[in-house]
Amino acid sequence: MVQDKQQQLKEMILAEADNSRLPCQKAFAIAAKTGLSTAEVGKTCNELEVKIAECQLGCF
Repeated sequence: MVQDKQQQLKEMILAEADNSRLPCQKAFAIAAKTGLSTAEVGKTCNELEVKIAECQLGCF
C-alpha cells in the first residue's frame, strides 16, 4: 500500500474513533471509502491501538 493511502487511512480511523474505540459500522465505511479491505482497516486499527466496537459479524 502506498504511504499516502496508509496515512489517509490512519487519519480517517483516528477521526472516527471515540476513546480509542471504532464502531464496526464505521470501520466498514472507512474500508469502502478507501477501497481497502476490512482486514487492512483492522490491521491498522491494531497498529493504532484502536479497538473495534459493536462488531456485528465478528470480522474484526
